[in-house]
Amino acid sequence: MTSIQRMAARHGRVAGAVLAVAAMLAAPLAAHAQFAGDPVKELAAPPSAQLPLKPNPGFAQFPRYVGMLGNRQIVLRLGAKTDDPQGVHGEYQYTDTGEVLVVAGDRDGSTLEIEESNDGTHIVGNWVGTFAADGSVAGDRMNIDDSNPQPFELKPLAAGQAVPPASLMPAAANPQPAVSPQQTQQAAPSAKAGQGGQPVGGVSNLTTGD
Repeated sequence: MTSIQRMAARHGRVAGAVLAVAAMLAAPLAAHAQFAGDPVKELAAPPSAQLPLKPNPGFAQFPRYVGMLGNRQIVLRLGAKTDDPQGVHGEYQYTDTGEVLVVAGDRDGSTLEIEESNDGTHIVGNWVGTFAADGSVAGDRMNIDDSNPQPFELKPLAAGQAVPPASLMPAAANPQPAVSPQQTQQAAPSAKAGQGGQPVGGVSNLTTGD
C-alpha cells in the first residue's frame, strides 16, 4: 500500500468515527434541552409515554355537575366556548381515582353531544344526553365505535357546594361494569397506521385514531 493509499484509508476511518460520534450525540439532544443539562434528571427520566391529564385551571370556574357514570361517581365541569355559540368544552374527573378526561362538543337546545379524550389529542369516547328543566343532564357515554354504552345522570352543583359522597348517590339507570378509557384502548384493536383523524367538536387538536 502506498503512502497515498494509507492516508486515504486513515481519512476514511476518521470520517467514519466522526459520523458515529455525531449519531450518538444527536439522540440525547432533546433530553438535554428538556432537562437543561441536569444529568440526574436525564437518567431518571422515563421513556416517552402518555402522562395522565391534570385538572385544567381554565375550567375551574365552569359550572359543575356531579353524578354517576355507570357505577362510578364523576364531577363534570362544562362551559361554553367563547368562539362558538353552540360549542361547549371542559373536563370530567372520577372521584375514586382522580382520572381526568377532557371533553368538547355542542349543546343544541337541550341536546348535548360531546366527545372525550384522555390525552388531549385522541378521542376515546362520546356522550349523547339531554338537559332537563332543573339543569340536570342524563344520557349515555359510549366508545368511539358506539359500543359499551354507559348511562350517566348528573345534577348541577351550586357554587361552593361540596361534592356529596358517592355512597349517597344512586347509580345511573342499568349501569354496566365501568371500564376506563385506558382499558378500552388496550382491549380495542389499534387504528390503522396513517389513518387520518377527525376534529372533535370543532377543536382541531382532538382527533380520532392513534
